[in-house]
Amino acid sequence: MSVEAEAVGDQGDAAWDAWKPDDVPDQRSGRASSGFAPGAQVLIRDELWLVRNCKDTKLDGWMVEVTGISSFVRGTDAVFYSRLDDIQVLDPRETRLVPDDSPNHRRGRLFLESVIRKTFLPQTEHGLALADGFLMDQQVHQLRPAELALSMKNPQPRILIADVVGLGKTLEIGVLLAELIRRGRGERILVVTPQHVLEQFQRELWTRFAIPLVRLDSTGIQRIQQDIPAGRNPFAYFKRAIISVDTLKSDVYAHHLEHTDWDAVVIDESHNLVNRGTKNNELARLLARKTDALVLASATPHNGRTQSFAELVMMLDEAAIKDPSAYAVEDLGHLYIRRTKTSAEVRDSLKGSWADRGPSQPIHVSAGKKELAVFRELAARWIPGDLAQPSVSRHQLVPYQLLKSFLSSHRALLETVKTRLATLDKPPTEQSADRAQKATRPVDPTVREAERQAERAALLDLRGLAERIQDEDSAKLAALLDELRKMGVGPGSETRVVVFSERIPTLKWLAESVPAALGFTRGASPDEKKPWLAFGGAVQVMHGEASSDEEQQAIVEKFGLRDDPVRILFTGDVASEGVNLHQQCHRLIHFDLPWSLIRIEQRNGRIDRYGQEHQPQFRALILTSDVPWRTDETTGLPRTLDDRLVGEKLLKREEEAHKIEGSAEAVTGLYRAKEEENRLTQDLIAGRTVEESLKQSQQGGAAFLAGLLGQVGAVPEHPEVLRADVPSLFASTAEYFDEALRQVCQPNPEDQLSLRRDDDGTIAFEPPRDLLYRLKALPKSYLDEQQIMPRKNEPGRMRITFSKDLAATRLKAARESSKSQWPNVSYVTDVHPVLDWLTDKVLVEIGRHQAPVLAASVDTPTYLIQGICSNALGRPTIVEWMAIHGHPGALEATTLTAEVLEGYGVGPTMPGRSAPLDIDGLTALVPAAIEEAERHLVKLKDGYSQQIEATLEPYRKRVVHWQQEAIFSADGTGKRGVNLSASRRLKLIKSLETTGEPMLRLLAVLEPLNAAEGGTDR
Repeated sequence: MSVEAEAVGDQGDAAWDAWKPDDVPDQRSGRASSGFAPGAQVLIRDELWLVRNCKDTKLDGWMVEVTGISSFVRGTDAVFYSRLDDIQVLDPRETRLVPDDSPNHRRGRLFLESVIRKTFLPQTEHGLALADGFLMDQQVHQLRPAELALSMKNPQPRILIADVVGLGKTLEIGVLLAELIRRGRGERILVVTPQHVLEQFQRELWTRFAIPLVRLDSTGIQRIQQDIPAGRNPFAYFKRAIISVDTLKSDVYAHHLEHTDWDAVVIDESHNLVNRGTKNNELARLLARKTDALVLASATPHNGRTQSFAELVMMLDEAAIKDPSAYAVEDLGHLYIRRTKTSAEVRDSLKGSWADRGPSQPIHVSAGKKELAVFRELAARWIPGDLAQPSVSRHQLVPYQLLKSFLSSHRALLETVKTRLATLDKPPTEQSADRAQKATRPVDPTVREAERQAERAALLDLRGLAERIQDEDSAKLAALLDELRKMGVGPGSETRVVVFSERIPTLKWLAESVPAALGFTRGASPDEKKPWLAFGGAVQVMHGEASSDEEQQAIVEKFGLRDDPVRILFTGDVASEGVNLHQQCHRLIHFDLPWSLIRIEQRNGRIDRYGQEHQPQFRALILTSDVPWRTDETTGLPRTLDDRLVGEKLLKREEEAHKIEGSAEAVTGLYRAKEEENRLTQDLIAGRTVEESLKQSQQGGAAFLAGLLGQVGAVPEHPEVLRADVPSLFASTAEYFDEALRQVCQPNPEDQLSLRRDDDGTIAFEPPRDLLYRLKALPKSYLDEQQIMPRKNEPGRMRITFSKDLAATRLKAARESSKSQWPNVSYVTDVHPVLDWLTDKVLVEIGRHQAPVLAASVDTPTYLIQGICSNALGRPTIVEWMAIHGHPGALEATTLTAEVLEGYGVGPTMPGRSAPLDIDGLTALVPAAIEEAERHLVKLKDGYSQQIEATLEPYRKRVVHWQQEAIFSADGTGKRGVNLSASRRLKLIKSLETTGEPMLRLLAVLEPLNAAEGGTDR
């Protein structure tokens, strides 16, 4: 027997190139096998087991994950393979009927409910089953990605979520993952994120969805090395993991990834994976082959090239695009969704959950005398107003690098001059190898040396002018201090602000200068390289040189805690992508402005995002001068070489884009900040204005991409999100939990688990050993802080709640008034480990191949039967709940719904009966009831098959059309690749059709309350 920790991943659900043909006969039964239905009872090694999941493998037949039912293995999780073990499905006709003598037939009712909860939803169920049970506001737009992924418009649940910054992509991912888990397609999950958002992502999935992910960064790896044998595949040991892309692409994991398959892979910020030939791209392509469900997330999902976006799309569906350089939006709507805040549904659903954005206010700052001297020098020798006059530098971009650095600060300019001097002072051989800049004039050794000396002399002059500038001469520093004081930032104030700068020297200078000027008390710094730490934590600095990935995560967490002393975060653009800074802050200042609309939008998106309670306020310091430069051809007025040249115009255009287009990328058609900046700089060199540059960039291929990522899926097919219809015997999950706990923890959970219920809705208890095993998957920081695991002689303690209001209050309190962002109570969703553990305990309450008999308000004996048909992958395509009733020889089937169960009186007020009145008569009718259920299911099967075929047919036609077009334009090798890809997709479609024989299970029998005289009602 192999327990759950065995190498499940080595034989998991393979990629689409390994689907088992549906006509391969089962070696033991001799019939076409469709796997073993989840919920079925099977006999393996003379022990009874309950099937939890079933998947086809390449070598060992069906991999069957089970939980023990019989006494020797009760509660044990195990994995078996059909070619290695004899797995017998028990004949439902031989089910033994047993009395349910529990109060109000509690045991039987719980058993029925637990089977329902453990039965995976079929692929024909496209509606959402769990959407109302998460710790999140009911935002309709956040449910749409899951709805699209489960629609089977693509045979696999694969989707690119390309919503713009701040709409809640993490929540959208959480909804989809939970729905996949409910369908048995989310047992093995891998989430890949940038390092700096890893913990943030992990925390969101646990606190809001109760999906635990084991963290496999450097800290997490050290932890698991203590838990698993050396050399073992960590992905086989932990079914659900989160890891940074940089860690995952290391050679340490290469072998493990090749031998691991996944149910679902999530790749956040997936635009970092599109460049062919890079390790990131190779990693993404590998993961796409090794998973069924694939979720890619990015607000900027390509780098401005049609081929790059096609690369992402073809990871989702290799048959989606024939020509990566030319394709149509309408052909891709089944694979991705993109909305902005201007989308009607988004706008409506966000009311009250996201404060309206305030204006982006430019603050004009007149340069002082010493700063004007630098502007004059730049205009005279480096960036002449006359295009015919050459610059002192033969390299095009150097003058603009100097200008941009000075617009940041004199400290940044000095650093840029220092770097450029070091380049010029390299030996000639090294200079010729330096390809960072492109020369614009012929390279003659004598001329080049003269030019080098001239540029060097000009740099020294520029450095001399910059060195004269002291802190008191900096107009922007003075303006920043004024603005911070107006905002109320200072000792004793609760006000927080984010200050952005592109330049590290500027960030360091501000962090050292601003706190003391605002009155913060200086002490001793624990780190000589970080003098700002001397201010007692009031100031934090985040950039690549100042902090490691772990330190960046810690800084972001501190900034989100209300009681943390941090008041000012000086940060570079490392914080402009994926980082939440809005929890305790709604004020942002651009000390300098990037020459990129995308970067400005990303910065603003750190505080302007879903969940922001206050109106986001933006300020930008605009350094101005009176140094004439060029004449504006449109107005005839002189232009000056200052922040009004580019920065202020982009600030205004980003604000307009936010209101009109919904995103900045749609303005330029460029989707990478660096490329956007380079394009703009080259246009300035050519004498174009910012307006002309933006207009030109919208032409050609860029215009196509701007249209491609405008609003896709913004207008839903259905006004309401589709919901799944799943029967239930309990009014709520909380009611089910309470009754189940009292059934499995005899004589009572208060004694068995030291359980305590507080008036506010908190339930606290000591987790038993079999639950602790499952809880080890929880984040270690959470386990430690909440003291869930036993320590020395102290038992562990778990705190849960079913109250969404209480959970939301505690989550908010954790963000505002604690030392951690982990709440001290866990919200119980339908996929919570505690609920999963309890449901498994309930399932084994009913013995081997048995069904309880309940006294109910029925006229004739009624047999409650579950029928399942599965496809060639072992996944259910039909799940039918049936009530078989009537008289011998005239039985009929009724679909079992919550309303039907209520009509039968199945509920907490059932009177109950100590023993069936006619168990022999009930048993005699079992075979006939099973036969009637089978006939009913066979009748339904044709209708379901037609439904499945109709759903898959549009995609089948799409693949065939793609194959025909692609072959026509491909060479020999290309044709073979096209045929192989098409064959895989068509084989996948065939495998999803209903092919297996019906699998039936008798769940319970309802006996009429007045079946015979002498019955003892309780």
